[in-house]
Amino acid sequence: MSWKEVLGRVSFSNCDPIFYGLENSWGILPAPPSWLTGHVIRKDCITAPIPSADYAEYHDQLVLIPDLGIVSRGDVGSVLLFGTRPLESMRDIAIPSDSSTSKKLLSWILDNREIDPKTIEMGPDISSMLESCDGALLIGDRALSAASRNPETVQLDLGAEWTRITGFPMVFGVFATRKDSPMDIVLRARGDMFEQYSKFKQDEEWRNEVILNTSLNSGLSESRISEYFSREVENILDSEAIMGLELFLHEACGMEAAVEWIRLD
Repeated sequence: MSWKEVLGRVSFSNCDPIFYGLENSWGILPAPPSWLTGHVIRKDCITAPIPSADYAEYHDQLVLIPDLGIVSRGDVGSVLLFGTRPLESMRDIAIPSDSSTSKKLLSWILDNREIDPKTIEMGPDISSMLESCDGALLIGDRALSAASRNPETVQLDLGAEWTRITGFPMVFGVFATRKDSPMDIVLRARGDMFEQYSKFKQDEEWRNEVILNTSLNSGLSESRISEYFSREVENILDSEAIMGLELFLHEACGMEAAVEWIRLD
């Protein structure tokens, strides 16, 4: 199958409302967020939701697709700092290699609070992380599961903290494509993904099917997944979310260039 017929997707639940059902029309390449940027640049797929921080690093090669993203407007539920003591007294924090955005955001939050614990990159296993460090940053389904099992260890929801400080949504992921991609295919991909998400939002029966599938794959209850999709993560990139994205790219990532978007007309 040609790379032009493949959509990259995060191998977490946060994009299930977009990608569930698209496997009949497109090849689907699941991967951790930090791998997807390379897949797009190497032409393994036509587009993928990459970490926002990676767009800042590779913006000279990439262009963004409007309307779709990985967004929170308060609690995100799946980018969490766990710990055995409050953040202000943590001496060290274990961080995973899954996503550059969560690491940039954590660094920005620590700077904002004027605290400077040591960060140590480790595999994303909460038990081994907390055996070695006072804090542990987890993302995606691992964060959701760990919070469900150990709610007393959750110290900070990074999406909520960003919104508390800035007043803007937090955009963890953006849909990107190479600047030299065939835009007719990119537009078709964007249309199909947006249609799936609209179907999820508007068709209750379809929504319930997606939630059931996500629950079975993640091991979390249907009620928790429903809450996650209703109140925490969403996949619509509106004007307010774009302002939050631009602020994050500038303040946390040091990107000075303007964000480039594909044209829909």
